[in-house]
Amino acid sequence: MSLRERKKLETKRHIAEVALRLFVERGFDQVTIAEVAAAADVSVNTVYNYFKVKEDLVIPPVSKDRLAAIVRGRPAGSSAAGAILATLRDELRRRDRSIGLTEGFGRFVEMARAAPTLSARLAGLAEQMVDELARVLAEEGGAEPGDPTPSLVAEQLGWVHAHVLREIGRRTAEGQDPSAIATATLERLDTIESLLGARVLTYATRDSAWTPTE
Repeated sequence: MSLRERKKLETKRHIAEVALRLFVERGFDQVTIAEVAAAADVSVNTVYNYFKVKEDLVIPPVSKDRLAAIVRGRPAGSSAAGAILATLRDELRRRDRSIGLTEGFGRFVEMARAAPTLSARLAGLAEQMVDELARVLAEEGGAEPGDPTPSLVAEQLGWVHAHVLREIGRRTAEGQDPSAIATATLERLDTIESLLGARVLTYATRDSAWTPTE
């Protein structure tokens, strides 16, 4: 990565961090882009250069590919469910910030729920994640046109992912620390896996002879 690219990435990250702090402190709808720009010491045009709409400051538009990307990148011998469950467990064990294992995540959830546009975007994002995952499952599983299996499997795996995030948000809002939240959520994930049927758990298992291509 060039110096120019690194500086652009740093600027984008800085703007997003400043915006999120203001949104959590005052509420998403109570903060303007002009106020975000002033607090980040950049121009309004600079903010819009990096974020097309205000909601992008909180929820990146690329997030819809998360589950599909996990499945596309799964190793040989792993199923779609296995890859997603393994990723969630790894993130929980690492106390990963990307799934909200931070002290302030509960306040973020409260802020997002209080803003209608963010709530709608989160709901839409969950649907898009499932749709993208279903498309990948249909392609890799060789499903016939009209076969509902990829979509049904994707919906169940999408629910697992959403449930984990909700559980983290709920426990954070109750004041539990990230380590306790991770431990409790890992136990819940074990229970969820035990309740999933064998067909879901083994669906789209990648051939053990598969090797990654360039």
